[in-house]
Amino acid sequence: MPLAAASVDTGDTAWLLAATALVLLMTPGLALFYGGMVRTKSVLNMLMMSFVSIALVTVVWLACGYSLAFGDDIAGGLIGGLDHAGMAGIGPDSVQGTVPTLLFATFQLTFAIITAALVSGAVADRAKFGAWIVFVPVWALLVYVPVAHWTWGPGGWILDHLGALDFAGGLPVEITSGASGLALCLVLGPRLGFKKDAMRPHNLPMVVLGAGLLWFGWFGFNAGSALGANGLAAAVFLNTLAAGCTGLLGWLFVEQKRDGHPTTLGAASGAVAGLVAITPSCGSVSLLGALVIGLAAGVVCSYAVSWKFRFNYDDSLDVVGVHLVGGVIGTLLIGVFATATMTGGAEGLLHGGGFAQLGKQLVAIVAVAAYAFLVTFGIGKVIDRVMGFRASEDQEHTGLDLTVHAESAYDHGVLGHGAPVTSSLATSVPAAQKVKKQA
Repeated sequence: MPLAAASVDTGDTAWLLAATALVLLMTPGLALFYGGMVRTKSVLNMLMMSFVSIALVTVVWLACGYSLAFGDDIAGGLIGGLDHAGMAGIGPDSVQGTVPTLLFATFQLTFAIITAALVSGAVADRAKFGAWIVFVPVWALLVYVPVAHWTWGPGGWILDHLGALDFAGGLPVEITSGASGLALCLVLGPRLGFKKDAMRPHNLPMVVLGAGLLWFGWFGFNAGSALGANGLAAAVFLNTLAAGCTGLLGWLFVEQKRDGHPTTLGAASGAVAGLVAITPSCGSVSLLGALVIGLAAGVVCSYAVSWKFRFNYDDSLDVVGVHLVGGVIGTLLIGVFATATMTGGAEGLLHGGGFAQLGKQLVAIVAVAAYAFLVTFGIGKVIDRVMGFRASEDQEHTGLDLTVHAESAYDHGVLGHGAPVTSSLATSVPAAQKVKKQA
């Protein structure tokens, strides 16, 4: 993310305002995408896990997250300082590059929000909502914020010392969320009926709507990271569109060859896989590189989502198979397809850069994935030990919508808005039977 010192440019500011709104929209889009993929008894819980992440991460980010991620480095590339805690010292006239610093901080906040929300897909159907509320702010501070500083912050070791490239979030967003999702689903264990029950998505139109909103928001996510209304933003915008398309086609090709039929879920998942992979590389590769990276992600991720059955980890909504694997593909292939036309210097293997950039990308991937996995596993274990992270078997069997939120998206007769709620009503046998039948 280029950050040249300059006065405020109104065109750049207008574009980043729009891009920030687009990225924030991605979290409600993710809520719909995830909400359509779960069974009927957990729809509202899934939506809530995404929506509450908006509030929780925003508070943490404004309190100290932004300062630690983008403040001046104080620990040899590992973390920033607290000079801007509570957004101290930043006002309407503060400038970051050619945009107001407050806008830059808000734009980066939307990245932190959706990264936390992404992790929820790995533990769908079985996580306590109260434990999730504790997990999100702690995780944002201990996992997302340091990795963001490493990758984009002034003096961060990945950017300034190692020299690995990541334009829009392959490391702090995709790989971090995927590795964290893997750690958390291991802490909680598999859902009841894992590998026995079908657990099919209950609403595919909702999944496609969510994927469409994600794709729409992704243009702000990637092209907004140019931090200006310029030619680089235009090139990134086109790369993002192209990779999403080839990701979709690659996934459908695999389904047709392997299963004999392309699916709606596969089309949505393939588009997301392509978008995940192009996120780190969109500002480093040519259009041809973007097409290849999207295609590679669509094909590989379509196989990767089934690894959970082989290795016995219940990644409910394929956060590992799509975001971790797709993020690794996109970040690693920068070392193959990077071109000086886009990077202004660094080149990949196919453009005469040798293996140097590829090695840097690999080091960054391993370091971030290992850090995110280990710290998330530790956070999850502590929360599980102190307050319990997993819902009870009765709650999981009946459905978290009824037992935790005392409402149901598909049976308005169970509880109406404003109706008195009692534990006996929320967990009644008829309600449980209704939800089980619907699921």
